[in-house]
Amino acid sequence: MPSVSIIIPCYNEQKTIRLLLDAIAYQTYPQQEMEVIIADGMSTDRTREEIAQFQKTSPGLSIKIVDNPKRHIPSALNRALEATCGKFILRLDAHAVPAKDYVARCVEALQAGRGDSVGGIWQIVPGQSHLGNGTTLNGMGQRAQTAWLPRAIAAAAAHPLGVGDAHYRHATHPQFVDTVPFGAFRRELVEKIGPFDESLLTNEDYEFNARIRQSGGKIWLDPAIRSTYFARTSLSALARQYWRYGYWKSQMLRRYPETIRWRQALPPVFVLSLMIFALLAIPFVWARWLLIVELSVYIFVLLAASLQTALKKRDLALIPGIPLAIATMHLCWGSALLWSFAFKRPRV
Repeated sequence: MPSVSIIIPCYNEQKTIRLLLDAIAYQTYPQQEMEVIIADGMSTDRTREEIAQFQKTSPGLSIKIVDNPKRHIPSALNRALEATCGKFILRLDAHAVPAKDYVARCVEALQAGRGDSVGGIWQIVPGQSHLGNGTTLNGMGQRAQTAWLPRAIAAAAAHPLGVGDAHYRHATHPQFVDTVPFGAFRRELVEKIGPFDESLLTNEDYEFNARIRQSGGKIWLDPAIRSTYFARTSLSALARQYWRYGYWKSQMLRRYPETIRWRQALPPVFVLSLMIFALLAIPFVWARWLLIVELSVYIFVLLAASLQTALKKRDLALIPGIPLAIATMHLCWGSALLWSFAFKRPRV
């Protein structure tokens, strides 16, 4: 019987699923001690064919596919959980690549009792529209050459101005935190606090970690536990992602208002101020000037951040790209959260 069950929500991930499975196959943790449960939302691309091809070349790794007809992440995680046998449960994502010692470090941290859920940090890299077709990756998974916009989106998704003080993006030393991406935990934890909340179509991991903390448990982040995460490749995809994040974040905050952080409050406050000043600018000149000043300061800050990052990375294409990406993240996340609070009734 395997000691580690890796659960993976998946839908139309033909471009990256082989990268993930290759990374799992090359883990330092014994392959015979792992099982992989992929909850597939009835993919319409070649995801299942890619998995089948991988199984032919790596028969030593146990892989099981379970159907997820609801096609959302929390239901995928729960369907995968139901099919697991391992003592330790480790969640991964279909468009992420764990470092080769990822599983071993997670298990070590759990066995040492450092936290009830443990995880590490993301290295955000540019997404590729043609990954999974023979593309080779360097180091943690970044291809040497990508288009300028995916590079800018990846840089924005890793910048403090875009994501605030999220420890899983910036931490340099082990610590207790509010949440981790792709958490690992013991099977008994699910029996204690319950499975993932299927009424939250996003933020299910944060809500799961909130229940851990409410039950007296702790979340442990170790920067030595590392994974590569592929950012979105276009502004439209980024906008949809952050609209979804903001929309469902409001539903999570209705249930756990004490979990709100300053970085989460700033985008909706900014969007709300723009709306108020824009309305007041029609009859009042002073509101017009306040709107101009606010937008000017915001654009200046974005350009300063992009210039600093561009010089650091020696990539001048980031100067226009980072402001576009961060503004997309802020405006979509903030607008969706406000919209959800105003018009979306909480689910019982």
